[in-house]
Amino acid sequence: MRSPLMGALGRALADVLDETTETGRRVLGWTGDPKADAVPIRITGGLNAIRRTGDSPALAALYPPNSLPSQAEIERVLAEILPQIDAELATWLDAAPQTNEVGRAAVIYPALMLIAARTGLPLRLFELGASAGLNLHLDRFAYDFGGTRAGEKYGAVWLAPDWSGAAPVIAPVEIASRSGVDINPLDVSDPAVRKRLMAYCWPDQPERVARLEAALDLAARHPIRLDAADAADWVDAHISPQKDRATIVFHTIAFQYFPEDSKRRITAHMERQGHAATAGAPLFWLRFEDEYEDGRIAPTLRLKSWPGGRDEHLADAHPHGTKISWHHMPAS
Repeated sequence: MRSPLMGALGRALADVLDETTETGRRVLGWTGDPKADAVPIRITGGLNAIRRTGDSPALAALYPPNSLPSQAEIERVLAEILPQIDAELATWLDAAPQTNEVGRAAVIYPALMLIAARTGLPLRLFELGASAGLNLHLDRFAYDFGGTRAGEKYGAVWLAPDWSGAAPVIAPVEIASRSGVDINPLDVSDPAVRKRLMAYCWPDQPERVARLEAALDLAARHPIRLDAADAADWVDAHISPQKDRATIVFHTIAFQYFPEDSKRRITAHMERQGHAATAGAPLFWLRFEDEYEDGRIAPTLRLKSWPGGRDEHLADAHPHGTKISWHHMPAS
């Protein structure tokens, strides 16, 4: 994942956490699935938040712009300061991370151009697991897909993934409406929310830090409707084809965290509404989610389209959108 610091912190925490701190007791006694619950990201996010306050110079010394310390030094410092920051750090175990990775827009936007080219219609965007809704602004970002430029020419958010495969279909994207749902939507106008999102952004990846800051500024200037609800309830209430519009439901590395019943209900609702879709009122389901192949995680972009129910494998990509292998071949 191109973050040596996060790897080093993870290894050090595995060695130094013990029963003497509340943080250690809670991590070692975790009753759920620590990987699915993103326990390491909860802890490293908390450490970064504390580092960003400037209240712990010893902790800050482990982070950029300083050089990466030795593994032994990281372990020594963490063992020394954990009792001092324990009460604050333990609170970061209370909630799942909401990273709202902006780089994933580079995976979704080529699919929106493909839909726009096929339909010639304005798009209605509905995002599931939207967090702060940053990626609902993806048409306002600037892109370079292996030398092919797209999006907002002078967009403050610049995405240039390592691109392979066919060139994307380039088409103007007109967003007619955009909205999202999350069990805990985040208000980017709240300074505390901004600080929390920045804490989860890995500090040894300065381009991601700058990109997130720019995306937060953009979202604050263009408020979007974000509803607090179960995704299945929201889909039932809001998703149906609309005449002269292309209706698009999308999600990025989120569906796997939904309850099984919600996933079944969403799938059933999309299939039902698909039967009502027409050429003049099409429906699309765009999913960038982890799939498992030969024991490894392979994030994959898939598009299901109605009428017809065609399901396409458009791309494989890095979970942060830094590398994209595009499979869709443009029509000759």
